[in-house]
Amino acid sequence: MIIALAWIFFLADPQRVDLVDEVYQIPAHEWRYIEVGLKQRQGEVSARFDAEPRARQVRLALMRRDDLERLRNGLAHGVMAVTEAAGSGRLDFAVPSPGDYVLVVDNQSRDEAKVHLRVWLQFAGRRGPKVTTLSPLRQFTVIVLSCAFFLGIVTFSARRLLRATKR
Repeated sequence: MIIALAWIFFLADPQRVDLVDEVYQIPAHEWRYIEVGLKQRQGEVSARFDAEPRARQVRLALMRRDDLERLRNGLAHGVMAVTEAAGSGRLDFAVPSPGDYVLVVDNQSRDEAKVHLRVWLQFAGRRGPKVTTLSPLRQFTVIVLSCAFFLGIVTFSARRLLRATKR
């Protein structure tokens, strides 16, 4: 009985909801959008795309529904997150508040693009730390500082040892 109740609670509150797993054909220099409604609670929007080899200039942009209307009218609009224009990519963004959002798939190439798009919502917090990497410049800085610190300790220790052996 308790196990059945636990399953009911587990299934009643899904951790992940798949929205889209389809292939879209987008004409050159055109865009399409997918509705992402987060009306009850905030969550994380995740999307992955893979374009056919000819179309290497596709990007995703997450924006509010109001900004989509501005985009349609050719006005200045905002985006919450955007990917680089490429043949494949991913977008992960923790939406700060419930509301109406859209995910725009923008084909910036000269050819029609066949784009396999997967979009899902994640409602539970991540189960572990969010792994990130440092930029190449910061990686280089950390390596240089670490090496300098190490050489400083080795030099200091070598001097102390040489003084001790001379006595």
